[in-house]
This record gives sequence, structure tokens and C-alpha cells, in this order.
Amino acid sequence: MNLVIEQFFNNAKQWKEEFYLLRKIITENKDLLETFKWMHPCYTIEGKNIVLIHGFKEYCAILFHKGALIKDNSGLLIQQTKNVQSARQMRFTNTEEIIKQESLIKEYISQAIDIEKSGQKVAMKQVSDYTIPETFLQLLNQDEAFKKAFYALTPGRQKGYLFYFNQAKQAKTQKTRIEKYYSHILDGKGIND
Repeated sequence: MNLVIEQFFNNAKQWKEEFYLLRKIITENKDLLETFKWMHPCYTIEGKNIVLIHGFKEYCAILFHKGALIKDNSGLLIQQTKNVQSARQMRFTNTEEIIKQESLIKEYISQAIDIEKSGQKVAMKQVSDYTIPETFLQLLNQDEAFKKAFYALTPGRQKGYLFYFNQAKQAKTQKTRIEKYYSHILDGKGIND
């Protein structure tokens, strides 16, 4: 028994009953190992993440790590934001909803396990799929050392910067963000390094 996982369930102030019910349904699949990742119960197979239980103010949910590959004929899997590429949530606001969807939850868990065992991967966005903000593009074209440093970054780091810069709603904010990370990029660091 993992004490950290038990504390998660025992100390839940909201969604306690729903969390326990979701756990019961998930752990009926004996192929899954209950672990604790990202401060939440996570269920894995051969070290690969399958499904995670988490809660929010308005709902609790299970998150399928490769949910984008699950055949969701019922239309219940939710992409949290447009930038989430792989994971999908199944949301609940009470135990009755969970009970009503129990067979579908089990079906989706089974699909998620099959997807993982098959080695399928979610096609992730490439760097070229991200828009390069005009302000950033101008700087790249004016500063050869900066341009060289940016394109020497790993694709993941490049995507991180482009995503962050593109989130700015105003040109002024975008420019401030770019200036803030200018030396970071020159040093070969990612946005979170």
C-alpha cells in the first residue's frame, strides 16, 4: 500500500466519494499498477501512463494520457485546451454520473491499454506547425547569433518558446516576453530551464 496515494484519497476535501469510486473501477483492471505522479493517482502498465484521477473546482475527471487515440463514439472525452495534443478527460460532477458511465470508463481503459501495448503514438505538432510571431521573426532576421542559438535549441524548446510568445494577446506583451528570454535563448536554455 502506497501511503502517499492513500493520503490523496483520505485527505480529499472535494470529490472524495467520486475519487474512491473511480479508483475502484480503474483498479478492477488487474493489468494496471497504481502509482502517484504529478500529485495524483496514476495508473500504469509496464511503466507507461494510462489514466490519472484528478479534481478541479467544477468537476473531477479521469485523464487518458493518449486519449486522442481512443475511439470516443459517445463524445465524452474532452480536450482541456486547444494546445493539449494527446491527453483527454472524462469529467464527472457526482457519483451517479460515474455509475452511469462505468461500462464506458472500463471500455476506454481497455482501449487505452491496447493503444499503449500496440506502441501507437499521438502525432505531435512539429515546430513548423507553430506560427512565428512577427516581432520574433524580425529579431531572428536582424540578429544572426540569436537566430543560430534559437535554431540550435531542441524542437521541444523551440515549440515552448513559440507557444509562449504566441499566447500574448498584445504586441507589447509579446515583445516583453521575447526580451525577457533573449539571453536564455542565447544560452541554449528552454523556457523552463
